[in-house]
Amino acid sequence: MEYVLKTNSLCKNYGHFKALNGLSMNVPKGSIYGLIGKNGAGKTTLIRLICGLQEPTSGDYVLYGKKHIDKDITKSRRRMGAIVETPSIYVDLTAYENLKEQYKVLGIPSDDGISEILKLVGLENTGNKKAKNFSLGMRQRLGIAVALAGSPDFLVLDEPVNGLDPQGIIEIRELILKLNQEHGITVLISSHILDELSKLATYYGFIDNGKMIKQISSIELESKCRKCTHLKVSSTKTLAYVLDTMNIEYKILSNTEADIFEKVNISKLTTELSKKDCEVISIHEHDESLESYFVSLVGGARHE
Repeated sequence: MEYVLKTNSLCKNYGHFKALNGLSMNVPKGSIYGLIGKNGAGKTTLIRLICGLQEPTSGDYVLYGKKHIDKDITKSRRRMGAIVETPSIYVDLTAYENLKEQYKVLGIPSDDGISEILKLVGLENTGNKKAKNFSLGMRQRLGIAVALAGSPDFLVLDEPVNGLDPQGIIEIRELILKLNQEHGITVLISSHILDELSKLATYYGFIDNGKMIKQISSIELESKCRKCTHLKVSSTKTLAYVLDTMNIEYKILSNTEADIFEKVNISKLTTELSKKDCEVISIHEHDESLESYFVSLVGGARHE
């Protein structure tokens, strides 16, 4: 698998406080990577490091094959666009003027592409309206437009839907999906709004106390969080035989426990098991959310 970003044992100390404490992560090319953690977990510190706004105390990271200490790391960073904490926009300028200013910063001589970027983020009709008169969602989309100047193929967004109303959240979600799916941009999103992140991410990194505690693909996570009926029985060997005859999907967890992944007639199942002297000890439905999975990880519950 190809990675746009790899970090290796990254540490960042502020005096005696360890904001990052040996963090290692891999962001696959073409992914929407959701970075999940409580406030103070180290998410923004990590983003500031990879954007070159701060230097790590120890450890290293590789961006598009270049280590952060390489002389030409700047070339790799030019392939990035980022919003760190809040969008970097000039509130007394129009959307178009904001893009022009960013073009100047990047050394892009002409205005070519500005109209296309504004259309992409849905701000093509804002005309002479100044950014200070934009809604919060419009400002966030303008911030993403600024981050897209220079045609990056890696976008880093720090809490992009924080404070937005439901409509603003939907607009940002649809924009991120469009950038990823139609334009091939790899996206790293830091967020604590887990329900929203679950609608976007293809990979997740769970961070706590400056450490990466789990990286998992959305497919693996969906499998772990899949709705099922959990059974405890006297013999899963017998249970498996009965479920096979009923053509029901299941997974044996131990000699006495199993998960069933289809709607099942419990009365019929217990009757069939009883005929074969298999006792049903307990039954309960299991439907773990991304949030409960995160709480389990941070709380120390074991997840393989």
